[in-house]
Amino acid sequence: MPGKFCVSLTCARDNTDKATVAFVVANAAAASDQETVVFLSTEGVRLAVRGYADDIAEEGFAPLKDLMANFAAASGKIYVCSPCFKRRKLDGTAIVPGAVIVGGAKLVEFMSSGCPGVSY
Repeated sequence: MPGKFCVSLTCARDNTDKATVAFVVANAAAASDQETVVFLSTEGVRLAVRGYADDIAEEGFAPLKDLMANFAAASGKIYVCSPCFKRRKLDGTAIVPGAVIVGGAKLVEFMSSGCPGVSY
């Protein structure tokens, strides 16, 4: 029976290793028949802007833009913290596929049934 899984990510260019590994894990969860959400907060919200991750590539891993695209293609959802996004004055009309800008209540709703998760 499918379950749920959440990956919380607070990094972007400030720690591309963590950002990459978070999406590797998210893809693994989605491929394991888990309804998977990546929750982007603080600096991580920058990854939701189209083009931002295009040149991020950690040695030994697929490029981050490919990991993100594969996650969206696998029906993964990217929840983007609304206050964090607004604080950084980012463009909400230019977000990546699979991303939706949400308040914290949406994450709480998703995880309220005892959803496991990891944080990066």
